[in-house]
Amino acid sequence: MENRNNVTEFILLGLINSPDIQKILFVLFLITYIVTVVGNVLIVITITFSQTLNSPMYFFLTFLSLIDACYSTSTIPKMLTDLLSKRKTISFNECMAQVFVEHFFGGSEIVILIIMAFDRYVAICKPLHYTTIMNHRLCCYLVVLAWTVGFLHSIGQIFMIVWLPFCGPNAIDHFMCDIIPLIQLACTETFFIGLLVAAHGGLTSMISFIILMASYVVILYSLKSYSLAGRQKALSTCISHITVVFLFFVPCTFMYLRPLTTFSMDKTVAIFYTMITPMLNPFIYTVRNSEVKNAMRKLWNRKVTSEHK
Repeated sequence: MENRNNVTEFILLGLINSPDIQKILFVLFLITYIVTVVGNVLIVITITFSQTLNSPMYFFLTFLSLIDACYSTSTIPKMLTDLLSKRKTISFNECMAQVFVEHFFGGSEIVILIIMAFDRYVAICKPLHYTTIMNHRLCCYLVVLAWTVGFLHSIGQIFMIVWLPFCGPNAIDHFMCDIIPLIQLACTETFFIGLLVAAHGGLTSMISFIILMASYVVILYSLKSYSLAGRQKALSTCISHITVVFLFFVPCTFMYLRPLTTFSMDKTVAIFYTMITPMLNPFIYTVRNSEVKNAMRKLWNRKVTSEHK
């Protein structure tokens, strides 16, 4: 990607200027990142090698965990490096690549969460037809759809900024490249493109969130016909999904469904959806799910047994 502007690199101002606090944040964020990657990869391995976790719900959970691990990796390693660096720079092409990757995985996660809600709807509202509707071929098609939508969403974000003229200044008041801080640096009128960002990113997140919440209202209403044990099991799964949806969509809607302006809490919100939410997802899906915990125990016991032979 050849840059036609005066700006060949951007300076990331980061989270805070104090070197001592930056070192503390480095340790905290490094631990968080390790927990995020290990937790999500552990879920991927557990479901992949488990003989009991073979339902569509766990098939989609595998990809959600993979996306979360990759989503954090698109921004956090660079931020950790910058916390220990005096000069925090990123080239124009690397900045565009970071925007593309983070929005690719973010867009894919939106679709995966919608697919998981659809899966729960079919399982609870149409249980007799569940295996017929949610067959393996359809599940594969839906995952491909998620990756495709993520790719198209990311391409759309890049097309909105790559043609903009950047003449300076080149300091981004953030710890990562993102579309709103970048547009604010452009040497041109950005009102119209700001509307596109709000429609493309924020409005999509808000509409998806509303649809998901409405679908879960229907799902929860349908549980009244279940037995107490069946209701508790289905309710436990739905609460996990609703929690993940809430943690992901609310910060994204706050960040993108607004005019081209920044707030003091933007960096905190960005840390939440790039680091905290992906870290929490494995715990949300395992703490309340006995099947996943049992599968992890069996996998661990099998590994220990094979090592002692």
